[in-house]
Amino acid sequence: MNRSGKRFLPLLSLGLSLGLILSVSETVAQDTPTRTLIVNGETLDAGVILVEGRSYVDIEGLAEGMGGSVTFEANQISLTIPGPPPSAAPETPSPSTAPQTPEAMSKGFQKIAVFTLAEMREWKGAIGSVVTSGIPVVGTWSQDYHDRIEADLMQATLAASAEPDRQALELLQQQLTRLSEWADKVLGEREALNADKTIDPNSLQKDQTLAKISQCGQFLSSMIVSGTFSNDSSCY
Repeated sequence: MNRSGKRFLPLLSLGLSLGLILSVSETVAQDTPTRTLIVNGETLDAGVILVEGRSYVDIEGLAEGMGGSVTFEANQISLTIPGPPPSAAPETPSPSTAPQTPEAMSKGFQKIAVFTLAEMREWKGAIGSVVTSGIPVVGTWSQDYHDRIEADLMQATLAASAEPDRQALELLQQQLTRLSEWADKVLGEREALNADKTIDPNSLQKDQTLAKISQCGQFLSSMIVSGTFSNDSSCY
C-alpha cells in the first residue's frame, strides 16, 4: 500500500488515555510494508508502515479513528485525543428512599415484660385448678396475683424507653384487664357454688374467653422475645 505524501508518527505505545507517546517525523513512504493498527480491539483507518525497522502511523488517520483532531502549524503538530468518560459516582439513596430498620424494644423492658407474662400464666393456671378440682375459694391469693402483676406493669412502664416498648406495654395492660375480668367471673361462680361451671373438668375447654386470653399470651411472649413489635387480633 502506498502512503505517499502523508505525515507519519513513530508508534511507540497507544492507549485510551492521553498517555500516548508519539514521535513526529515527516517522510515519504513508497513501496514499504503496511500494517493494520488496532487500538483496544478496534481497527483504525490509520495504517502503520515499517521503515528501516521503525513503525510509523498516519497521524491524521489516527486522530480521525480515535475521534480526535490534529492541527498542523509551522513548527508544531497538535494532536488531541479525547479521554475516557468520567466514571459515574455510585448513587447514594436519599434518606427518604433508604430502607427503614424497625426500632427494637429495649432490653430492660423485655426482661420485665417476659417476667410479667410468666406471672399471668401462673395466675391463669391457679384459677384453672380451682375450676377443674372444685377447690374452695379461700383467702386473697387471687388478688395477690393481680397486685403483683400490676406492680410488674408499673416497672415495665418505667423501663419503656422506645416506641415499641410503649406499644407492647399497652397490649400487656389489656391482657391484664381481660385476665382480671375472667378471674373475677370464674371465682365468683365458684363462690356461688355453680357446680355446672366450676366443677365440670371440660369447662375450661369450652371457655372461649380463656382460649383467647391464652392465644394472646402466647403471641405476646413470642413478640416480646423477638424484640420487634407486632399486633394480633387475639389481643383485642
